[in-house]
Amino acid sequence: MAAVAVLGYGTVGSGVAKILTENKTHVSRRAGEEIDLKYVLDLRDFPGDPVEKVLVHDFDTIVNDPEIRVIAEAMGRIEPAFTFAKKALEKGISFCTSNKELVEAKGAELIALAKENQANFFFEASVGGGIPVIRPMIQSLTADHFNEISGILNGTTNYMLTKMDKEGLSFEDVLKDAQEKGYAERDPEADVEGHDAGRKIAILASLAYEKQVNFQDVSMEGITDIDSADFAYAKALGMAIKLLGAARKKDGSTYALVAPFMVGADDPLYAVSGVFNAVKLHGDMLGNVMFYGKGAGKEATASAVVSDIVECVREQGRHVEILWDADSLELGNVAEYPFRYFVRLSGTVDGAALAAFGTVETVKAEGVNGETAFVTGEMTEAELSAAVEKSGAAMIKRIRLN
Repeated sequence: MAAVAVLGYGTVGSGVAKILTENKTHVSRRAGEEIDLKYVLDLRDFPGDPVEKVLVHDFDTIVNDPEIRVIAEAMGRIEPAFTFAKKALEKGISFCTSNKELVEAKGAELIALAKENQANFFFEASVGGGIPVIRPMIQSLTADHFNEISGILNGTTNYMLTKMDKEGLSFEDVLKDAQEKGYAERDPEADVEGHDAGRKIAILASLAYEKQVNFQDVSMEGITDIDSADFAYAKALGMAIKLLGAARKKDGSTYALVAPFMVGADDPLYAVSGVFNAVKLHGDMLGNVMFYGKGAGKEATASAVVSDIVECVREQGRHVEILWDADSLELGNVAEYPFRYFVRLSGTVDGAALAAFGTVETVKAEGVNGETAFVTGEMTEAELSAAVEKSGAAMIKRIRLN
């Protein structure tokens, strides 16, 4: 029998406990032996909840129990999760987590510590909720170099952009709607400014390029400036607006960013709507492969955590190699990476002025007047800024094309 513990009895932790209890026979069969939920750690009490039978308030009770084989953490924040993870791994107890902050900041260190002690540190649920993408990257897609990763990594912003597109709502109105439905926090900054997606793309890039990609080094733009006119133009172009996390290699440099992109109908990310997430990988041999599903939510995220628990039990006494070096990978300046841009300039701009941008595709949108809009060829941010200055027009907006 494999005894396991869950840290935190919030949304995800209670979901993990539910699956381990209600689907115990199925989960145990997949693991190859019976899995028993022996402890749940939380500072709170839950009168009348079945969790009372296994609830403890002291982590030492768990880590000092010789029967515990796996600990799953669903508390959030770096501390005390990091301290708990270290204590567990030092004792050879495998540790899995849904905590993206912990993984982004301490992933390489915890993987190394797990290796030293013939244990495992797994974190499938930290990116994409219930979408299995991390295990395929490290165990299945091992023949390829990933020269590009792009994905819709935040369900809140994808829900908001979908509502703005389909229903014509303003950013303020759709944010209020998302908060009322529980998709957005009272303080939505982490979602709408791209920080949540930034941590997730940092984790994926660290795995793909096998060195530490720091969240602080990822270029991040949010969706707060996206308006109804942008969606009108996107519709005219046959495109959708998505907040993407992306990491790309070009000419020996690696670039990572989070930003709104216009996505064409021929791109599989175009059709990913609502709270759903998707991650698209491009391998040098495989080409494109995409993983799609629920990127958040109690059951979806808990399902990924339990899959890690099952894998930990299966691999008891054997460390699964994850290549992620603690040395930081120096990222290239995103401003130097060439993109095609959708550009809005104020007023009517004549052909001579537009020539500053090279060959462009002009676009008109229903109900939008008093400006000039077009799509450029590939250019860097510096080249775009120089062209705007040369044109003599004021730039209202620019959005990258994926």
